[in-house]
Amino acid sequence: MNKWLKIALILIGIGIIAALLVFKFDINKSQPDFAKMPPEYKLKAEILYNEYTKDKAAADTKYNGKVIEITGQLNTLEQKDSLVIATFVFKQGDFGDEGIRCTMLNQSEEVKKLVPGTEVRIKGFCSGFNETDVILEKGSLSKN
Repeated sequence: MNKWLKIALILIGIGIIAALLVFKFDINKSQPDFAKMPPEYKLKAEILYNEYTKDKAAADTKYNGKVIEITGQLNTLEQKDSLVIATFVFKQGDFGDEGIRCTMLNQSEEVKKLVPGTEVRIKGFCSGFNETDVILEKGSLSKN
């Protein structure tokens, strides 16, 4: 019985070490700083929206999972607690406005000063098209 107890304790120790390594290198890894990342594409917001509405598969291949910078006229700013969403509207659909929605990073004071109707440049991580809106995440105002 003593031999089986030693084997069990060794296996438990190996399991704990493996769990700690997974936590350190996979779960707890640092996230990229999207505000400092250079954009892979720079284009007008309307062009991005039109590419997604014409051919979603081709646009997904080109933009999805990449940091892109869009320029366009800001239509609205939606605020919920500390979350700020910048929207560019290009079409009225069955369920409301359709266009580009960009969830902004923690620049809420700078972003809240924006006035709808002004021309802005926003850089964000493209996560695709949900059949009504192109979704950008981790957005920041582009200063270049």
